Amino acid sequence: AMPHKRNPILTENLTGLARIVRMAVVPAMENITLWHERDISHSSVERMIAPDATVTLDFALARLTGMLDKLIVYPQSMLENLQQFGGLHDSQRVLLTLTQNGVSREDAYAIVQRNAMKVWRSYGIDPDNPDGTVEVEPEDTLAAEHESRFLFYLTRDEDVAKALGADKLAETFDGESTAFHTRHADTIFERVFGKA
Repeated sequence: AMPHKRNPILTENLTGLARIVRMAVVPAMENITLWHERDISHSSVERMIAPDATVTLDFALARLTGMLDKLIVYPQSMLENLQQFGGLHDSQRVLLTLTQNGVSREDAYAIVQRNAMKVWRSYGIDPDNPDGTVEVEPEDTLAAEHESRFLFYLTRDEDVAKALGADKLAETFDGESTAFHTRHADTIFERVFGKA
């Protein structure tokens, strides 16, 4: 049960309808083998899957359109939710920057993970023992004063300093970090929907 959500039934229903439409893919693929030497065995399959899939898809798209028309987005709340995790949403970006600057994937993963675990500990959470808590260290108190606790720990990591230096690390976090993850959204929308 999700009483805190407005209409989870609509999206749950769409998930189920997508399964029904995908169900038609296997028999449609099996019909491909008949294209060069056709017999009548394809006909019964197509008479079932074509109307079922198209009617279901039409209904699902109409429901999705109605849902998106009424969708309310709270950008400020979304940003606040991201910021509650001390910059951890940038962990993949840091990992990729390290690998692009000559650090092996395994070493980059270990460096990023080590600093990400410090962020959790700065909140008093022990990632190795989710039921237990840890005492906050003096360094963690300093981290709490920064918008990105993750960046705070990365700037103090010798391996990060050696691989990236302060300038490259600052460049990685330059501007609003969430914009990095959505930088191609306009291009994708233009490809899908055409120019406005």
